[in-house]
Amino acid sequence: MVHVGIGYDVHALVPGRKLVLGGVDIPHTKGLDGHSDADALLHAICDALLGALGEPDIGHFFPNTDSRWRGAPSRVFLEEAARLVASRHGRIVNLDSTLIAQAPRIYPHVQMMKENIASALGIEPRQVGIKATTNESLGFIGREEGIAAMAIVGIDLPEHSLETLPQAHAQS
Repeated sequence: MVHVGIGYDVHALVPGRKLVLGGVDIPHTKGLDGHSDADALLHAICDALLGALGEPDIGHFFPNTDSRWRGAPSRVFLEEAARLVASRHGRIVNLDSTLIAQAPRIYPHVQMMKENIASALGIEPRQVGIKATTNESLGFIGREEGIAAMAIVGIDLPEHSLETLPQAHAQS
């Protein structure tokens, strides 16, 4: 039975931070502000995976109030989400994502992002979709004040794994 989850994340761009997206250090004059490395793409994918399992969002598992996660690479969060999928005997079918950034150009880094994400999730790069778009110079993204990411995943879960989900999900 395929379960679908969707995720979204956004972070402000600030001077003095590295820009990390999809686990790749991207040369840019600003980086994303956040408690961890603020990798908006990996955070959106984590939320999509957790959502497909009927779990709370990334902040529940890795709260920004916990000093253990200060500066942490978001790959740690992604690997934990994959571990949760595996603990339910699930299989990630695919994921698709979109990065929304006025700058920098994302396309030159997409293949490395796909390889990083696939490696963290134990899947093949061909199962990972990454697209990028600008915000046509509109809003905070268009003014280069932030970057957003959206993701959707499909997870094949055995029917008996529904028993481990909260009761409300088992009845739907």
